[in-house]
Amino acid sequence: MNNHPLLTEYKLNKLLTLKNKILMAPMTRAKATNDLLPTDEMAEYYSRRANAGLIITEGTIIRHDALGYNNVPGIFSESQIKHWRKVTDKVHHHNGLIFLQIWHVGRVSHPVFLGGKLPLSPSETTMTGKIYRSDGLTYGKSRAATLNEIEEIINNYAIAAENAIKAGFDGIEIHGANGYLVDQFLHHHTNQREDTYGGSPENMARFALNVINACGQSIGFERVGIRLSPGAYLHEIIGDKRDALVFSYLLAQLNNTQIAYVHTGNFDDAQKFKELGDLTMSEFIRHHYRGNLIACGSYTFDSALDGVKNNLFDLVALGRPFIANPDLIDRLATNKNLNPYESSMLNTLY
Repeated sequence: MNNHPLLTEYKLNKLLTLKNKILMAPMTRAKATNDLLPTDEMAEYYSRRANAGLIITEGTIIRHDALGYNNVPGIFSESQIKHWRKVTDKVHHHNGLIFLQIWHVGRVSHPVFLGGKLPLSPSETTMTGKIYRSDGLTYGKSRAATLNEIEEIINNYAIAAENAIKAGFDGIEIHGANGYLVDQFLHHHTNQREDTYGGSPENMARFALNVINACGQSIGFERVGIRLSPGAYLHEIIGDKRDALVFSYLLAQLNNTQIAYVHTGNFDDAQKFKELGDLTMSEFIRHHYRGNLIACGSYTFDSALDGVKNNLFDLVALGRPFIANPDLIDRLATNKNLNPYESSMLNTLY
């Protein structure tokens, strides 16, 4: 074994100490049952990666109409809680830590998933692209959520957080990135509201902050993280220079909480965004947020180590390397070459 700096412990907060600084990133695998239940195969998949400092699961929907893809898991029924318990028990048996990423896709859906109803979003919008893994379905129109619906969804996030703890998870990550519901409230392109949830940075950040507060009050803020995408890059959200004001306000407010971390949501964290002043997402977050920062987006061991050494971020989340190498941490510790990632690996939960 070597003494690689990324393999040293990291104290996340008073409740949680990670055994290393390399996290398993959340990745949609779509291997749950048709009833949105986690499987024994998923339990084995996550337990094989328990040497990660922290596992963050795939996105897990908080209610049935949060759905936008087939065969993703849920966390809103007793059966789902029971099946997730098999996953957490396996991970904990191997001395791992695991957070559940809780998720509402918002407008990134289709009536076929929603009993014929239009997807819900901050505002009425239209998407035109093809839906991934859906046999040719194309996105379309969304409808604006009512204030009552917004309050109900905030409560559903809190219930999902409570259910995650019942299922044995060490905490939860709110999926606030990648163009899904929380992110839709944070960008001017998708949030055109004129009420208390739109118009100003304070109002546009209100939904994300209310979700965080509801979850934190339910399970403890130390067990709550959030993933954010300050730059617009996915699911047809168009960047706006005003978005930086929304995210800087949100991050300033998060400095006053004791959440576990903020996690960058990007496929390539070397990408710079004009609307963020030509900064990467992690650079922008680091500039405004003083807490634990997890960078994610095509990092290697070397680039991650550079970022940690230069105080650009505290932890790194890796995705594809963990798919190709369940023993990723051991390979770093023993200087063993990594298996290269291939897209065919997505066909199974190796």
